[in-house]
Amino acid sequence: MKRKKVSIIGAGHVGASTAQLLALAGISDVVLFDVVEGMPQGKALDLSQACSIWNSAASVIGTNNYADTAGSDVIVVTAGIARKPGMSRDDLLRTNAGIVSAVGRGIAGGSPDAVIIAVTNPMDVMAHLLYKTTGFAHHRVMGMGGVLDAARFSTFVAWELNVSPGAVNSVILGGHGDQMVPMPRFTTVNGVPVTKLIPEDKIEALVERTRGGGAEIVSLLKTGSAYYAPAAATFQMVKAILFDEKRPLPAACYLTGQYGIEGLFVGVPAILGAGGVERIIELKLDDKEREAFVKSAGAVSGLVKTLDI
Repeated sequence: MKRKKVSIIGAGHVGASTAQLLALAGISDVVLFDVVEGMPQGKALDLSQACSIWNSAASVIGTNNYADTAGSDVIVVTAGIARKPGMSRDDLLRTNAGIVSAVGRGIAGGSPDAVIIAVTNPMDVMAHLLYKTTGFAHHRVMGMGGVLDAARFSTFVAWELNVSPGAVNSVILGGHGDQMVPMPRFTTVNGVPVTKLIPEDKIEALVERTRGGGAEIVSLLKTGSAYYAPAAATFQMVKAILFDEKRPLPAACYLTGQYGIEGLFVGVPAILGAGGVERIIELKLDDKEREAFVKSAGAVSGLVKTLDI
C-alpha cells in the first residue's frame, strides 16, 4: 500500500515541530519545504536520524523545490513571518499574504487531490487566500486555529478546576484572534457544562486569557511565538484526515450559509476526514453568542476585503 505523504511548507518552529510529530508517529512520509537553502535539508536529516531511534519507517526529506511536494495527501502551510511583541495578527496581513499567495501557486499543480491546512496568520484569511490561489474545492481547504484555541481554553479550565485537561471538551467559534468566541455553554468536563462548575466571572477571565493566549506566549518569549501547541493541533488535524477519522474538531471552514454566513472562512465545529471538511456542525446559539460570532466573522471579512480576495 502506498504510504501517505504530508508536505509542510515552512520549516520554522511550527513546521519543523509538526514534521517531528508526524515522523515520531510514523503515520506518513514528510516533505519539509522552505525557501532558505540548506535549512529544511538540515532539519530533515536530523529528523531522519531520530527516526531510527523512534523505530519509525517515515521518510523525511528537506527541499527548496515545490516539485518534491507533488502527490501530497495533506499540505500544511506554516510559511510566513511570526508575530513579534506588540504586533497583532492583523499587522501580519500583507506580508504573509504575499508569501502565502506564492505558496498556493507553488503547490496547486503537483497535488491536485491534497487537503490543505492553513497555519500562517492571520489564519482565517490565509485559508481564504489559499482557497483562491489554488482553485481547490472549498471543503479541501481549512484553517488550524480552532483546535489550538480550544486547547488553550481547555487548559485554563482544567487548571481552574484541577482536573485532567483531557476531561475538558472545549468549543470555539469565530476568527482565530482577539475576537475568537469561546463557548462556555458548550464546553464540558466529562459532559458537565463548565457554566455549572465555574462562576461566571471566573469563566469570563478564562475566556479573556484564551483570547490573548498567543499574545501571552509572545510577550514571555520576547523573540518568537508559540509552536509546540500549534504543531500538536496541526498534527491532530492531519491525523484525522489521513485516517479518515470523521473527527469533530473546530476549524476555519468555508461557510455556505451556515450560521448565517456565506463565502467566508470562519472557525466552526466540523467533521474532518479524508475529504477534508466533510460536514459543518451548526450549534443553536443564543442572542449573545450569535452577536459575538457575527462580530468575529465581520472582523475576518474586513481583512478579506482589505486584500480584495
